[in-house]
Amino acid sequence: MTMEAKDRLELRYEVARKAIHLSSLAIAVIYCHIQRELALIILIPLVAGFFLVDLLKNFEGPISRWYHRTFDSMLRHHELEPKKMHLNGATCITLSALFLVLFFPKIIAIAAFSMVSVSDTMAALVGKTFGRHRFADKSLEGSAAFFLSALLIVAIVPNLNPIAGLIMATVGTIVEAFIIRIGGFRIDDNLTIPIVSATAGLLFYQLFMPDAIAVLSLCR
Repeated sequence: MTMEAKDRLELRYEVARKAIHLSSLAIAVIYCHIQRELALIILIPLVAGFFLVDLLKNFEGPISRWYHRTFDSMLRHHELEPKKMHLNGATCITLSALFLVLFFPKIIAIAAFSMVSVSDTMAALVGKTFGRHRFADKSLEGSAAFFLSALLIVAIVPNLNPIAGLIMATVGTIVEAFIIRIGGFRIDDNLTIPIVSATAGLLFYQLFMPDAIAVLSLCR
C-alpha cells in the first residue's frame, strides 16, 4: 500500500487541517513574552476544554454528531476508529504545550513546540504534494521539509545553542518519520515530536553545558 493510499485526506483538507495546526504557533510566540505561571493559567483550562470535548464525543450523542459533522473531513483514519478511545490532534498539541511548559526550560519548550507547529505542517504538505520516496513510515521529501524548516526555527529561537538546536531538529525529523504505537494505540506525533526533541535538547545541556541552562529561561 502506498503512502498516499494510507492517508485518507485530500490535499485541500490537509491544508485546512494544517492551517489550524500552524495557528498553534501563537502559543510559542505568546509564551516567549509571558511568565511560566501565566502560561499555565492559560493552558490548563484550554487543555481541559479540548480533552473534555474529546472524551464526550465518544459517549454523548449530540456532541458526537456535532463533532463528526464538523471535523470528519479533516480527521485521519485512526481518529475515526469508533471502537478505540483516542485524542485528536488539537487535544494532543495543546497537551504537548502544557507538558513542555511544565517540564522544560522556556527556550527548549518554544523551539520544540515551534517545530511541531511549523515543521510538521511543512512535512505533511510537502510529503502529500511531492512525496515519492519512502522514508520510514513517511516520505523522504516530507522529512527533508521537516528538517530544513526545523533548522530555520532553531536558528531563530534566541539563546539556543546551535548544536543543541541541530540535535533537536534531527531527533524531531526522525520521530516525525515513524508512526509510534503502544499495543494497538497510535501515539499522536503532536506529542512525540515536541516531547522527544525537547528531551534530547535538555539532555545535551545537562551533559555538556549545565551552566548554560539558566539562560534558557530568557526569551530575548
